[in-house]
Amino acid sequence: MPKLYLLHEAALGYALFEGEEFEDIGANMDTVQAAVQDLAKFGKICKLHAFIPFSSAQDALDNINAVSEGVVHPKLKSFLEAKLPAVKNIKKSKYVVGVFDHRLGQQIKDDCNIPCDFVGVVPELLRGIRLHFGKFVKSIDNTALERSQLGLGHSYSRCKVKFNVHRSDNMIIQAISILDQLDKDINTFSMRIKEWYGYHFPELTKIVPDNHNYARVCQFVKRRSSLSDESVEKLEEILMDSAQAQQVLDASRHSMGMEVSEIDLLNINSFSDRVISLGDYRKQLHQYLVTKMGLVAPNLATLIGEQVGARLISHAGSLTNLAKYPASTVQILGAEKALFRALKTKSNTPKYGLIFHSSFIGRAGTKNKGRISRYLANKASIASRIDCFTDEPSTKFGEKLREQVEERLEFYDSGKTPRKNLDCMREVIDDMGDGRKRKATDEGDEDKSTKKKKDKESKKSKKEKKSDKGEAKEEKKKSKKDKDGKKSKKSKKDKMEE
Repeated sequence: MPKLYLLHEAALGYALFEGEEFEDIGANMDTVQAAVQDLAKFGKICKLHAFIPFSSAQDALDNINAVSEGVVHPKLKSFLEAKLPAVKNIKKSKYVVGVFDHRLGQQIKDDCNIPCDFVGVVPELLRGIRLHFGKFVKSIDNTALERSQLGLGHSYSRCKVKFNVHRSDNMIIQAISILDQLDKDINTFSMRIKEWYGYHFPELTKIVPDNHNYARVCQFVKRRSSLSDESVEKLEEILMDSAQAQQVLDASRHSMGMEVSEIDLLNINSFSDRVISLGDYRKQLHQYLVTKMGLVAPNLATLIGEQVGARLISHAGSLTNLAKYPASTVQILGAEKALFRALKTKSNTPKYGLIFHSSFIGRAGTKNKGRISRYLANKASIASRIDCFTDEPSTKFGEKLREQVEERLEFYDSGKTPRKNLDCMREVIDDMGDGRKRKATDEGDEDKSTKKKKDKESKKSKKEKKSDKGEAKEEKKKSKKDKDGKKSKKSKKDKMEE
């Protein structure tokens, strides 16, 4: 039966506890749960095997950050290798290390070749260790342990907030939430102004339907009897329409509204000031959202608009989460209630969610709304992935994807075949003309040309060397023949003399 060790990551350091045999503990699950609350009983089940403290607060923060991400810190690796026996074969190991996080357990298994477990009785034992940790390690005071936990918690949270990769996405999420809330509030307040001021000037509601302009006209007119021919110019500046300004003047002369006191007009005027300021702030916030979307998700904003793109990011939680979603999920994002109701009643599932607010679906015919929403969700998924993982953001991909959706709408109406996505993406890459790629290709061409030159030169040098060697061999052969000829002549002369 394998022996059980338990790894506890405390605020002061790493602790390794030794438990009873794994199978014996697992068989007595109820007794373990009862013993967790009692230190005397729990001390018989688990005993401290080894403890290594952190050297500083920064060291503790680095280790805890690594543990939270499921990464084995070098300090933890050296601690486990020093305090546990080496394992050659994991399947034949005589012990198991219990950990709380399954990602950390898998990483320890891969890096240190140590078998880990995180199910069964292990969470209960680690809960008891966390409860009685200060009493197991005698050198640690409970007050010091609490202070270290508090300090490490603050520094860990501060680090997570400071280095949050979704901080730009969070600004978009908050901006679109405030924008939607402002739209609701401005509509409610505008209806209240129309009802309130309608007692005095009821005809103005039909003449000026726009809420923001109505509040501005209400603020300018105040008492309808004060309007004259000189007021038409100011009304034209507010309404940007001379005919509409003249209608306001004519209606004020024949109005059926009742007279209102000065105090009532002051309250109506102050309330209209608030509504106008809210409307102006709403315009500023919309401009802020447009600039923010242009920085974070330019292609998505170009494809389906800033507000719809921001709502998709807000509903997904971040741009990274939206990029991970398949196109089928993007299509019905925001219509979860309708989807589960349809699945429950076995009726037709929804064709679109938040993506319905895009202008493309409104332009499509009734029969083609589902088809264009599916196609638009596909392109929105591509755009979000480009925005999430590209190093140099631009709107060129979004413009080309928008052209594709336009061609698809035209295909549904007239039957004209649209271009393929591969050809469109190649056109964008060619149009972008990335300088780095051009430099790389130029350098590659230069390298190829230099290599070819070097190969030619080396071949020439080899040929010259071979020719030199051949000439040297021929000279040697000639010299040998000459020597042999001289020797043969000498031998003939000697024979003649004899």
